[in-house]
Amino acid sequence: MSDFERAFQLVVHNEGEGYDRKDPGGVTRFGISQKAYPRLNIAALTINQVKAIYFKDYWLKACCDVLEWPLSLFVFDAAVNQGLSAAITLLQKALNVEADGVLGRQTMTAIHEADLRLVCAKFMTNRAFRYVNTRGFDRYGRGWFNRIFDVAIQS
Repeated sequence: MSDFERAFQLVVHNEGEGYDRKDPGGVTRFGISQKAYPRLNIAALTINQVKAIYFKDYWLKACCDVLEWPLSLFVFDAAVNQGLSAAITLLQKALNVEADGVLGRQTMTAIHEADLRLVCAKFMTNRAFRYVNTRGFDRYGRGWFNRIFDVAIQS
């Protein structure tokens, strides 16, 4: 099974199939929000459509295809749940490089030179702190924290 397949199974499990009208991203299903995809019929989404969206718009755009496991999983999960730019910025902060939200040469070089375990720990810590300051933390915070620990354990 590819890293994407493994990550997809974990992320889609955490996102759940449910239709959520109260999500901070608006109407959401499988973690795909109407706000992010205004022309998509969220209620009618199929798992194959979700997989294609996750691969093209999150896995590839966050360069998870060149990241080592489990960092690829952590960045992918953050991109789906917290947004692509946020995931990249969290990664850059964990690498101690300029956090500009762009995966350029400096970030990619730092990834290949870094201690993977340390970067993973810093990434997940930064991610938890970001959740605390996210709108909806009072409603979703416990679930978001459970998600971080679930993803870490499953990796």
